[in-house]
Amino acid sequence: MDTTPDLKTYDLDADELRLMQMMKALGHPARLQIFRYLRDNPQCITGDLVEVLPLAQATVSQHLKVLRDAGLVCGTIEGPATCYCLSADNVAWFAARVGDWFRHAG
Repeated sequence: MDTTPDLKTYDLDADELRLMQMMKALGHPARLQIFRYLRDNPQCITGDLVEVLPLAQATVSQHLKVLRDAGLVCGTIEGPATCYCLSADNVAWFAARVGDWFRHAG
């Protein structure tokens, strides 16, 4: 007799998984502040973020990695520093998907 419990699973397509990763990345207050700062101050380096956030440089770098992995932020190496900005195409994709959700919710 099989005693393995019947586990429920989520049936998400690739776009839903991508959207979930982006939402999760923005679900932390520090990452939301980084996102807002990059929106208002494109092309900044980690040190710029450290100056405006109550976080150590290593912590800011970890949060930037999460945002980069989610596709919301990209970075370009410029000498000894990495210059960060929002990924315009991915942010537009994210905004369109979230907008679709709310248009269909009412």
